[in-house]
Amino acid sequence: MITTAHAEGIPLYTDAAATLGLDPEIRKIASFYAEHGYVVIDPQIPQELIESANASLRDLFVPTRDPYWADETRVQDGWFFNDPVRQIALAPRVIEILRLLYGREPVPFQTLNFRVGSQQRTHSDIIHFDCLPYGFMCGVWVAMEDVDRRNGPLHYYPSSQKLPRFDLQDIGVPSESPDRYRQYEDFVEKLMRSEELERAELEIERGQALIWSANLFHGGSPIADTNRTRLSQVTHYYFEGCLYYTPLFSDCRMGNLAARRVLDVRTGEVASQFYNGAAIENPGEWPPRVSPPRLEPSWREKLARFWRR
Repeated sequence: MITTAHAEGIPLYTDAAATLGLDPEIRKIASFYAEHGYVVIDPQIPQELIESANASLRDLFVPTRDPYWADETRVQDGWFFNDPVRQIALAPRVIEILRLLYGREPVPFQTLNFRVGSQQRTHSDIIHFDCLPYGFMCGVWVAMEDVDRRNGPLHYYPSSQKLPRFDLQDIGVPSESPDRYRQYEDFVEKLMRSEELERAELEIERGQALIWSANLFHGGSPIADTNRTRLSQVTHYYFEGCLYYTPLFSDCRMGNLAARRVLDVRTGEVASQFYNGAAIENPGEWPPRVSPPRLEPSWREKLARFWRR
């Protein structure tokens, strides 16, 4: 339970005063995470569970769209049908740390299992997954085998989460442009050069995990040894109490958001969404229909009710 008062519209880890209420270990994690935008943790996932996930996914890396999405490199949303994948997404230690860092309950909503490194160009997850209020989204990358510089490690730019949030309208790209994502990646490549940020690669042992914040710029490094795999699982998390949307298909300046209908890995049901404390009746649709929040009666109303008895 989070008992320390803080501004509820921002993640708790960004409020230094609020983190004083955390235990020393979590406070150290929160401080590093706030400064660098990522942190490596021991997710305390049993090795037997990792092996079970690896074995059950081994033959699924083939192109398909039904009943799940996959190609030769990845399986998306394996949690739908694969219990080891789902258990990793719900790892108790990960959920606990995220809950403490953000001051809200995590909502795991997507899993990606990789056979090899993605070799994806640098990007920020905010272009894919964002929310109102901002900042309540993160990714957790779990190494399902040892990763080094030769089998396509994750790369990232420490402290890049402090850069401004960029959507397509910020960089002059129409959201309906068929070439929008390549133009976005080109912009990010120039941005990393102009900001002269340090590029790091994640060499990590099987069973360790990396948490990254929504605006940390990251991607996949080239695979030097193409005979090797790089088994890993990414889980993306939102947090409760937000409205979820996809900036890549949105025009925020015109007030047109591509709302996301999110399935909660915990329950398999559509996740509830809120805007300024009001429940959204049609999650995943735009514009949202909101129900008035239930307000606590004022002391005057309580007193009036008392005397009306």
